[in-house]
Amino acid sequence: DKSLAVVDGHYQLDIPFKQSTPDMPDNRQLTEKRLRHLQRRMAKDKQFGERYSAGIKEYVDSGYAEKVNDNDSTQGMTWYIPHPAVFSPKKPDKLRIVFDCSAKYGDTSLNDQVHQGPDFTNKLIGVLLRFREKPIALVADVQAMYHQVRVTPAHRDALRFLWLEDDKITTYRMCVHVFGAIWSASVACYALKRTAEDHVADFSP
Repeated sequence: DKSLAVVDGHYQLDIPFKQSTPDMPDNRQLTEKRLRHLQRRMAKDKQFGERYSAGIKEYVDSGYAEKVNDNDSTQGMTWYIPHPAVFSPKKPDKLRIVFDCSAKYGDTSLNDQVHQGPDFTNKLIGVLLRFREKPIALVADVQAMYHQVRVTPAHRDALRFLWLEDDKITTYRMCVHVFGAIWSASVACYALKRTAEDHVADFSP
């Protein structure tokens, strides 16, 4: 509640760190190693590489990620996140880039430094009961739900990641909450509930 803000029509929320200024080691070396492994896979599978590159470009073009000046001051809250690709058996043609927030370095990980947050997901029994209250029920899907919630700028350097441009390693950071982070589900569901609460008057007869 304290960090909540609305920016360009999106809710913006802190990462719920266990400490106000977490002391995280410099894990860039580990992330560079993982990136080189990804680079070799992309070189062997051109189609995979093209789809992966398109996914990163979409993040940047959509404003989900931004390029970082490596000289930027980050006040001890810098963390680099490896990012593998995940395929769903139900959607084999869809590639999803997931950030490995559980990757450990120096006996810690980003997920270790953050509270998971409460479970705001509606329970199925409650959903089914509410379906019986009125003659019409509506169902909807939120596209890229986690990415609709922005991260407070002061916390974005904890979401740095590395990418290759012309075989040169370039630093980016996510501006939104990410898949692979233990807190993202709680933050996204909180924002969804706040949307309903803040705009209930818009849908009143």
